[in-house]
Amino acid sequence: MVLVLAGIYCLSSFLFTWESFSLLFAVMLKSYDGRPAYNHTLALTLVEYTSAVYMSDLAQLFTWTCERCNGLTKGFQVIEIIVDIEYCLQAYVGVAKDLNAIIIAFRGTQEHSIQNWISDLFWKQLDLNYPDMPDAMVHHGFYTAYHNTTVRPAVLGAVKRAKKFYGENISTIMVTGHSMGGAMAAFCGLDLVINEGEENVQVMTFGQPRIGNADFASYYRLLVPNTFRITHDHDIVPHLPPYFYYFPRKTYHHFPTEVWVRDLSVLKLVRFGVEKVCDNTGEDPTCCRSVMGRSISDHLTYFGVDLMCESWRQCNIVMSNEVERYSRKDSKGNIFLSRTVPSTETNTLSKTGVSSI
Repeated sequence: MVLVLAGIYCLSSFLFTWESFSLLFAVMLKSYDGRPAYNHTLALTLVEYTSAVYMSDLAQLFTWTCERCNGLTKGFQVIEIIVDIEYCLQAYVGVAKDLNAIIIAFRGTQEHSIQNWISDLFWKQLDLNYPDMPDAMVHHGFYTAYHNTTVRPAVLGAVKRAKKFYGENISTIMVTGHSMGGAMAAFCGLDLVINEGEENVQVMTFGQPRIGNADFASYYRLLVPNTFRITHDHDIVPHLPPYFYYFPRKTYHHFPTEVWVRDLSVLKLVRFGVEKVCDNTGEDPTCCRSVMGRSISDHLTYFGVDLMCESWRQCNIVMSNEVERYSRKDSKGNIFLSRTVPSTETNTLSKTGVSSI
């Protein structure tokens, strides 16, 4: 028995050592064709930022004191929170001083309606020509969620304020999101490059669906090369809307670069994730396309971090009266919490006067 346990320990130690070496190697080197290198630590950081955008307590999110506002994201300064009540969308913009970056995070679909949303994804049609990109087509709903709601002007305004506050200390804009939030993050990253003239934009999404055709994917690859789509094992959403191998130019097509994270175990005792940086086609047949996309649970957890809301009530928002001075509503009831100057406070707002929307 002792020998068996010792053997398992040695095997697990070897696997973890090899995994660590592989991750370090992937982070240190660029891929063979000169694409930006995948950074494992950055992925772990951005998945925490993506998880935080699901928090419904706006006071805790605004002051970055929520239970998910810890770990690799400590010290983050929120500039703007946007809650589009009309379309049930949520996003925030802020500054991560340790990364010298503006972070933009978009919330995905509420998990209580995800079954219906996934069913709808099977029938999504390419029905919108992307502006100034010949033959590039995208889905109207994904495009509209970012471009034709309150989200875009609020996000771009917050980016401008963040740059005004922090000036040359900010070198990068990092855009992230999960599920439909990943689709919005992709359109936001492209918007920042094309329409705002930003030169250093990085996009990293988790469990993102396909959003356009092959021509759109080609344009995207050229304009936002520092993009990584993280997919998790058998997550169903990256398989949707469907990709048809025999009609690659006429149907949905992912843009690169995919990083496929698989859950592996040794004798059902040691479990770890193995990451594979896929090819530059966006539709690498040896990555997530090599398995059946059938899991919703794989969609709701990435790197062991939950990407879902705390409650099952749609668009549930909790806000303390103590952040009222930062908040405003438009004529449609959409909520904005805006910071006009960097905070020097270490806010721990009380729970008094809490209202639920």
